Amino acid sequence: MAVCTGCSLLCDDIEVALKAGGFDKVKNLCRKGHSHFQTVWGERTGPVVDGQEVSQDQAIERAAEILKDAKRPLLLGWANTSLEAQSVGIDLARKLGATIDDASPFCQGLLMERVLTGKLPTCTLDDVRNFADVSLYWGSDPSNSHPRHLSRFAYYPRGSKRQKSYEEERTMIVVDVRRSSTVELADMFFQVLPGGDADFIAAVTSVLDGKIPKFGDKKRMIELGKLLKKTEFGAVFPGPGLVQSLGGKMDLLDGLLERLNQLVPFKVIPVVGHYNARGFNQLLLDQTGFVNQVSFAGDKPAHGPECSVVEAARSCDACLVIGSDPLSSLPFGTAGALSKLPTIAIDPCRTLTTDAASVVIPSAMYGLEAGGSALRMDGVKVGFEPILETDLPPDEEILRRLLEAV
Repeated sequence: MAVCTGCSLLCDDIEVALKAGGFDKVKNLCRKGHSHFQTVWGERTGPVVDGQEVSQDQAIERAAEILKDAKRPLLLGWANTSLEAQSVGIDLARKLGATIDDASPFCQGLLMERVLTGKLPTCTLDDVRNFADVSLYWGSDPSNSHPRHLSRFAYYPRGSKRQKSYEEERTMIVVDVRRSSTVELADMFFQVLPGGDADFIAAVTSVLDGKIPKFGDKKRMIELGKLLKKTEFGAVFPGPGLVQSLGGKMDLLDGLLERLNQLVPFKVIPVVGHYNARGFNQLLLDQTGFVNQVSFAGDKPAHGPECSVVEAARSCDACLVIGSDPLSSLPFGTAGALSKLPTIAIDPCRTLTTDAASVVIPSAMYGLEAGGSALRMDGVKVGFEPILETDLPPDEEILRRLLEAV
């Protein structure tokens, strides 16, 4: 059995038969996982310094020199690497007095912080499979982002208490700004305007309190309220769409979940994308008290917008990127600022960031060529072993060498 690190479901039931130069047979991989497995034979990176091919040792040595000379380094990324590498990375940031951050401030950081600190109630995906009769996808589209989510955990599986599954015992609700692929499978769909989630929350709260809602189709909103009140075990799966819509009004979601849980059990599991995004937020929280945007420049860890990648991109003088491709994923202004810095990219595959980096250090692919562990989207720790041999070191080993060298 292999573990797929193609998304944060970390499916651990993958059966693989190998042949020379590829896979002979694979079982249980979704289309996204299949593409992820194929990248091991895609365009890989090589060790590079200032556009010239060098040895792996020379690339690591040059990276260490850049980090040692930097007065305000930024360590960025982390969502696509192991817990072990993330832990060493935090140690490296502390030793350098660096800023360390991931992409969560742009997507689900506010939500993840609430879940990890216990402000919002949560559960495991196994609890959802066994007990949930209502699943609410809010600003998320798992049919495309996590193709096995519905079949393994939320809607189609036969759980210990939900043997009749979607035919009789499960209901799926989707709230979104558009008709996504997940909507086509849902029992109920509520379309909101961009930025209209606050109004939707107000309407649901009104119905739960026995009042007439002011948002949308009043009859359907009342129908939704009746369904929610009769729920035995509910699961809410918020995506980036909800977080971006609410922005600084996340307390509205807190209030709704508090009201729901006064009536019936409702849990929250953020639908994070990258396979170990939650792991980084959890490790950083455990060590610093913050889930992202941390600076080790002072006597104790500092946190805030001034420690974010947005500000660091303007003020830092060197950047190490790992488990991420910020030049293709971050806002244009931030990506442009990063592209002008001396950048070290640790990555197994060629990306826009590796193409622009001053130093490129190739690494083994976790779950395929390297073993380790990660936190699934629900916080469950999953270990994985390599299924392919490689001479490339894993991220953890590269970071340890940098930690020793600086």
